[in-house]
Amino acid sequence: MPRFMGFVRMEENIGMPPKELFEAMDGYIAKQSEKGVFLDGGGLFGTEDAVNFISHKGEVSRVDGPYAEAKEVVGGWAIMQYDSLEAAIADQQEFAELHAKHWPEVTVISTMRQISDGPEAPAE
Repeated sequence: MPRFMGFVRMEENIGMPPKELFEAMDGYIAKQSEKGVFLDGGGLFGTEDAVNFISHKGEVSRVDGPYAEAKEVVGGWAIMQYDSLEAAIADQQEFAELHAKHWPEVTVISTMRQISDGPEAPAE
């Protein structure tokens, strides 16, 4: 069964999401868990304590956050599994619609990518 990773990206330092979004997300995640779709996930703190290691031309350098040049950051993630790509896309749209409904003043980008388990091609 194909697995997918979902990311939520948004501007940093825009404040906490509204309580209504947290409540809606709790219900959504509970429903997805009961169906066996939601495997794991969570929110992320800001980049103030992030650490990047950059490998460039055979050298590794460390860059500590926060990152003033970042326009958007990953604010949350989830690992999910679905019987089909169509089911994954439908659920990702439902997830995005929760954000549009409960936090409309913020631009949130919900991204879904299939997880590779080896050299095979992604599900179609």
